[in-house]
Amino acid sequence: MSVEPRATLDHLVRPAVARISPYVPAETLDELCAASGLAPDAIVKLDANENLYGSSPAVARALAAQGTYHIYPDPEQTQVRAAVARYLGVPVRNVLLGNGSDELIHLLTLIYLEPGDEVIDFTPSFAMYPIYSGLMGARMVCLERDAAFALDPEAGLRAVTDRTKLIFVANPNNPTGTFTPRAAILRLLDSGRIVVVDEAYAEFAPDSLVSEVLRHENLVVLRSFSKWAALAGVRAGAVVAPEHILAHFWKIKSPFNLTVPAMVAVQAALGDLAYLEDTVERIKRERERLAALLAEIAYLRVYPSAGNFLYVEVTRGSAARLRARLVQRGISVRHFAAPARIVQGLRITVGKPEHTDRLVAALRELSPE
Repeated sequence: MSVEPRATLDHLVRPAVARISPYVPAETLDELCAASGLAPDAIVKLDANENLYGSSPAVARALAAQGTYHIYPDPEQTQVRAAVARYLGVPVRNVLLGNGSDELIHLLTLIYLEPGDEVIDFTPSFAMYPIYSGLMGARMVCLERDAAFALDPEAGLRAVTDRTKLIFVANPNNPTGTFTPRAAILRLLDSGRIVVVDEAYAEFAPDSLVSEVLRHENLVVLRSFSKWAALAGVRAGAVVAPEHILAHFWKIKSPFNLTVPAMVAVQAALGDLAYLEDTVERIKRERERLAALLAEIAYLRVYPSAGNFLYVEVTRGSAARLRARLVQRGISVRHFAAPARIVQGLRITVGKPEHTDRLVAALRELSPE
């Protein structure tokens, strides 16, 4: 007996949702073990820009000592906001925390975007900007970066229309590591639109625009604790913005968007800045060593990076094939299937010296063809 195809309810889905291509994350450790046939401790995971030194030991101690997980977290984020404000050197009234900076990007699009509005992005860049903007029915105005992945602020200003609401700048840029000078971003503020500077990798970079928030009514800066503080697993990010902008965040954020473990972890991490600053310096030194070693490999072009990762272009053969061969050896780096501009690129997290040595040895033996 034949079976009729089961009907779906997809016709009820909003068109803006139906059009979105989902974010493709890095593979999990279990997936990498299955692909390589190796045990977890034999995998070198350099695909998600995680801090392989791990979080401060103070974080584990603070989480173990915390005994009030049955109580809802403070919706005002009072203590943790104060700690973050002290660290960033801004008034506490200009700070709000979220469940990673992803949530804060989402909240920005909820606040400002309606169907038909426009968002300017300098591509290639972070994939969540078009996802959250598209969810609101906005149109992405994608401006190509130049051959060195630098952005042109004048092109950004020329692209502004009556429908432009937001301008996103990832600085350093993800996935290329490109650092945009302060003057170029400040020029974009002349647009009169909300300029969102995503500083997820700021601690590895030479400069931050956090202090500029106090001088510009249309500047928003996002910060993350995932990379430099090695808290990717607890999900915590911060938005620094003028009070008139943060007032809208407070209206629409979930009351308990930041969990108790996240609050505890962030405060403990900020209480051990010596540990964090040491690991950041180690990563920055290793970034330069890794870049120099990769530059010696004939089929790779290495781009300058101000993040905790390097972007390299595979100039001969297939980047996807090379990445697959690395996985077979228990080494995972990030490959992007789109956009076309970076299909031949690999993003490589900067790990510890032993991770660098293993990766470089494998790349010297392998061929991308």
